[in-house]
Amino acid sequence: MSKFDPAPTFAAGLIRSARDIAELTQAELAAHAGVTQQAVSAYETGRMDPTVDTLVRLIEAAGLEMRVRLVEKDYHDESLQAFIESLPAEQRAELESQRLERAAAARLRRVKGR
Repeated sequence: MSKFDPAPTFAAGLIRSARDIAELTQAELAAHAGVTQQAVSAYETGRMDPTVDTLVRLIEAAGLEMRVRLVEKDYHDESLQAFIESLPAEQRAELESQRLERAAAARLRRVKGR
């Protein structure tokens, strides 16, 4: 699994992102957090889910802070999806093609480090 692959779980993505931001190896993050490198690997691949306390400890070991807040539900995504579904099939296909082109260009920029 490369660092550009989507994370299998929310916690996996947070841990991998924190480690990448801090420029730490799994072993270095594990040492700072007081867990094993094997545990960090299992968390990042989604084979195991950390407890909330362990997740916070891993994030803090990377020199970051995890904040969680509750807010009113945002219905933007559902409204946008309903609008897109109301469009003619040809227009939906064009929008999807454009989305795929932008995603491919973004992946290429990440791989090239731009």
